[in-house]
This record gives sequence, structure tokens and C-alpha cells, in this order.
Amino acid sequence: MNRRVYLAAVGSAVSVGLAGCSAVGNAFNSDDPCEGQSCTIGMNRNAFLPDEYEASVGETVVWKNTSEAIHTVTAREASLPEGADYFATGGYEDEQTAIEAWHESQGGKLETRGTFEHTFEVPGTYTYICEPHVNAGMTGRIIVSE
Repeated sequence: MNRRVYLAAVGSAVSVGLAGCSAVGNAFNSDDPCEGQSCTIGMNRNAFLPDEYEASVGETVVWKNTSEAIHTVTAREASLPEGADYFATGGYEDEQTAIEAWHESQGGKLETRGTFEHTFEVPGTYTYICEPHVNAGMTGRIIVSE
């Protein structure tokens, strides 16, 4: 066998094998990416972790992008309890503007290791999404009680 072809084949195989190491390593990480970190809800490639969180009125929830993908936190307006403030990365005042901003210029993107926080002042159930990954099922829910 030609030495150059052999070395190219071996080099390619090693590169492919090493490229998979980061994905395999993530499979062994804790189910709580915020464990030991300053966040309440983490994000992997296509999920908020945890996807449901119970908070108390006045509690500040901190989301942290713990993955290598870009994410958003975009509240679903229809789910907000009456009198509750809207929340979304990028500081948008409503869901329509937040979604349009994402699709026009990746507005509201949360880079790797970036954080977003919101203080919940009204009890009730809040649903939110990651706009770029909503079709993959990246949704979450905050249940706020007195």
C-alpha cells in the first residue's frame, strides 16, 4: 500500500475518532449542568435542563448556555399569568419581536457560557422556548408559587 495513502487514512480515522470524544464525554456528564455553577437552568444541544423548574414569587431564575450551540430564552406570551412581565433574551418586550429578531439577525442569542436571568413576581405557570431549537422540542416551564 502506498505510504501516503495509508497515513492519510490513519490520520482521517484518528481525527474522526477524536471528534466524537466531546460528544461521548457529554453523555457521561451530570444531568444537572448547573451543579456547582451559578445558574438555575442549563442548556444542552436541544433541551433546557431541567425542562421544568419550580420557583417562588420573587425568585430570580438564571439560565446558562452550557452547550456549544447558540440558544434563546423566549417566553410564550399566551402562557404568561395576568400581570406578569414578558421575558426573553435580548430584552424584547413581546414574543413576536423576539422571534422576528432571531430570524432576522440572531437577535437575543445566548452564546456559549452566556447567562440570562428573570425575576418572577407573579405566581403561575410560564412556558418558554429556544427559538432556534423549538422544532427539536426545546421547551421549558417555570411554575411559580407563593
